[in-house]
Amino acid sequence: MPASTELVVILPARNEEAALPTCLASILAQSEPGFELGVHWQLIVVDDASTDRTRALAESNPCVTVLEAPKLESNSGFHGKTNACWAGAQYAIANFQPKWLLFTDADTIHAANSLSRSMREAEKHDSAMLSYSPRQITTGFLQATVTPLIFSELASVYPPAKVSDPADRLAAANGQFILIDREAYTAIGGHRAIGPEILEDVALARNLKRSQRRLRFRYAPEMVAARMYRDTPSMIEGWSKNLVLLFPAPVALILWRILDLLLFFGLPAIALGLPFLATWQREVIAVLWVRTVFRFYSRVARAHAGFQGTVISILGVPLFIFLLARSLQLHRVAKQVTWKGRSYPAQ
Repeated sequence: MPASTELVVILPARNEEAALPTCLASILAQSEPGFELGVHWQLIVVDDASTDRTRALAESNPCVTVLEAPKLESNSGFHGKTNACWAGAQYAIANFQPKWLLFTDADTIHAANSLSRSMREAEKHDSAMLSYSPRQITTGFLQATVTPLIFSELASVYPPAKVSDPADRLAAANGQFILIDREAYTAIGGHRAIGPEILEDVALARNLKRSQRRLRFRYAPEMVAARMYRDTPSMIEGWSKNLVLLFPAPVALILWRILDLLLFFGLPAIALGLPFLATWQREVIAVLWVRTVFRFYSRVARAHAGFQGTVISILGVPLFIFLLARSLQLHRVAKQVTWKGRSYPAQ
């Protein structure tokens, strides 16, 4: 009797020739006796109209099923990623009827046995969806300074403990790793129900939680890593597309980060630059500065960026302010965002 399919991995990819080989190698290495690719689990790459060697790289391994994403029409009710994910999910369900679906991105690197371990974790916690926030691999100084800031703010707005609490309405997920029960995915309408959503991962998590199913979300550096952006232009485009949608009060957040800069660098300048200050006044300024530094780095520590990444993050505050302001302008004024050569209406 043939083994039942436990898992189908669905990997949407658009012009990912630089990232795809490493990602595929890390996924293909998961195959082992008792959990064999093509027997117990399947891997589907959905090529989203790539113009580079993405499709050829995926097809170079006979164990990988390669699909072409349906042509994206302006009135289809999808954007690129949700269109590709939905196509992959429909194929997986029709052909394999798996227990689990895993949606992951081409910029991820999966640790040994992470697929089987993630399924066991989801079952242990009776979770219909398990999402990991990966360890972030940065490229260059700008990314190294701003990435900890962004993820520390996300950890503040979406604390994993609250997201994972069935009694709390807060929902979140990271689209770089979403493991979801196939029956739950079908019941909530899958990616078809969230087709136009730019933050499709958060929208999927929200729909799952509204259905009274259990969601588990955590930082998982031991399971998966991700290199989101390989250069500064793509980082600016990517975060400009998403950032304002992630925070409930973006203008207030911009003002708070400006205040961080003023206090962090302004207080020492006042203490050192005004010779007429009394000793007690300098001591008050010193206390305020220490409190500012402690508060800032306590928050950034939530990003798990390591000692160096945490320390230099203060230098990324101007870039964070710029990215959030640009995202705000695109969504609220221009009413349009771009990503990988496509334009989408703002949300």
